[in-house]
Amino acid sequence: MPGSASLPAPADTATATAPSDRKPGGAPRAALLMAGSCLPVLGAVLIAPVLPKMQDHFDSVPGARTLVPVVLTVPALALALLAPFAGVIVDRLGRKRLLVVATALYALFGTAPLWLDSLGAIVASRVLVGITEAAIMTCCTTLIGDYYTGRVRDRYLALQTMCASASATAFFVLGGAAGSAGWRAPFWIYAVGLLLAPAMAAALPRPGAPKPVTAAEHPDERRPFPVRRLAGICALTVFGAMVFYTVPVEMSYLLDDLGVRATSVIGLATALASAATVAGSITFTKLAGSPERRLPAVFALCAAGFVMMALAGSPALLVAGGILNCLGTGVLLPSLLTTAMSKLDYVDRGRGTGLWTAAFFGGEFVCPLVLIGLESATGALSTAVGILGLASAVVAGGLRLARRGASEAALAARED
Repeated sequence: MPGSASLPAPADTATATAPSDRKPGGAPRAALLMAGSCLPVLGAVLIAPVLPKMQDHFDSVPGARTLVPVVLTVPALALALLAPFAGVIVDRLGRKRLLVVATALYALFGTAPLWLDSLGAIVASRVLVGITEAAIMTCCTTLIGDYYTGRVRDRYLALQTMCASASATAFFVLGGAAGSAGWRAPFWIYAVGLLLAPAMAAALPRPGAPKPVTAAEHPDERRPFPVRRLAGICALTVFGAMVFYTVPVEMSYLLDDLGVRATSVIGLATALASAATVAGSITFTKLAGSPERRLPAVFALCAAGFVMMALAGSPALLVAGGILNCLGTGVLLPSLLTTAMSKLDYVDRGRGTGLWTAAFFGGEFVCPLVLIGLESATGALSTAVGILGLASAVVAGGLRLARRGASEAALAARED
């Protein structure tokens, strides 16, 4: 992780350019990419409110108490495992074509539980949803990197984070409202993919690969994928995803430990945390300088929020710590993503985005497992969160030292 701070950033030297959003078709293009980026979020939270009803429906099925929660979580696992392969396909078959096909299949597999009566078949359909989500997320992020450059790209990657955070709350509410008509009803919402797929086919331009500077000199040269260039930021992203998801996943349990049982209060706390993440993403778009350089400060801010939550003796202080942490994570996610994108040339962007996506959703999947393990070892969830806060502080310090060492080495090289 510290080594990633000294990696060179080719930035936009080999990126495909596209018209800015001020030109015709720019706004619909951006809106479609943001909508596509929200589809994996929809898969993660939409059916959460109806899991109890689903549990009651399949109560007589052996293993239902395990399989029903898996219906919610298995798409994220499939996404994490398959995103790198989606990245390879993106680079070989093209971003737009794969995105359109995956979005249409997302609607087909997402609505499958409407007519499936077997719990095992429903779980299988959710695995297929995760596969399409891997392709959709990788394609959308890759196309943002293709269409935009520099600060414009950074702003759209931050907007992607904002849309995902805001849509999580909206989809949870929407799923709960639709669930009043039965546990199958929310699955109808997956049909939105049938509207998005043709719109993407019509409105998204096909990105063109730029000519590398050395193309004339080495027309047949095949260079390997820059794994080492991405290793550090992907490892850091796994940890960053754990930091990002801790508050949304664990806030209700922490409030419960402090005696808060009212769902209205828990919902308000979750909404405030979500709003803080959006505020952090907006802040990211206003910050000058390299996103990679600000990572130590951002991890330190997240650490401070975790420590406040761990030491909180009242719900108000707990929520304040959660808001502080989420302000940090709102800056953290686009900072990690833009840092990864800056290290990728056009020909590598699909595979690189796939690896980064796998790292992020892998961190999302292991986040509750790590916290459960720490809670079992320490006896309290608040202590587990405090340990994660200390780990965040250590990461911040390590990145800071690595950045300082890289600066001193560069200065010494110039003097020589």
